[in-house]
Amino acid sequence: MPFHSYIAIEGLIGAGKTTLARRLAAAWNGRLVLEEFEENPFLPRFYEDPERYGFSVELSFLAQRYHQLKRVTEQDLFRSCTVADYSIGKSVVFAHVTLQADEYTLFRDLYRIMYADLPRPEVIVYLHLDMERVQARIRERGRTYEQSIPVDYLSQLQERYLDHLQKLTDDRVLVVDLQDFDLLKDASAYERMLSLLSVEVPKGYRVVSL
Repeated sequence: MPFHSYIAIEGLIGAGKTTLARRLAAAWNGRLVLEEFEENPFLPRFYEDPERYGFSVELSFLAQRYHQLKRVTEQDLFRSCTVADYSIGKSVVFAHVTLQADEYTLFRDLYRIMYADLPRPEVIVYLHLDMERVQARIRERGRTYEQSIPVDYLSQLQERYLDHLQKLTDDRVLVVDLQDFDLLKDASAYERMLSLLSVEVPKGYRVVSL
């Protein structure tokens, strides 16, 4: 069983966030919270014209995430925990890379107002892959609008993610270096991940390898 009652899984596109969140929630009889990215009408247009649709896509995601995560505090007597495949911090990470300086300043103000009203995950798990593996996962997923994402954009996101997480000094952050492991196909790697989250995670930023 999980030691913590609210766990958020983070990582770049294709890192395996949703797959891991589903498996953990099933293993622990937990409540599963999945990001509703397919309901964002601006996303395909953003990949075609980032400068034009950047602010729209990030604001739309922020609103979706806020309304969804706001419900995490609702009591569910039949579930042992909540497992989400993202945290609200994802919004500010992507916005920092995507938006122009003036847009980001406005976005950051809105984010701070909304973030203050949300429950915080007890543990944030970041699934770390190198860029070659990230690109391979994107190709495997086969989503047309993701295939043209520049590697420089992905590298910036990874750098910003790690910077953001290192600044969460009062939180529990676990950066898991997946290396060549596939949590879906490698049963022993998944069991090691399960063990990491079945005990108390200390406060602070910690990097571990499977």
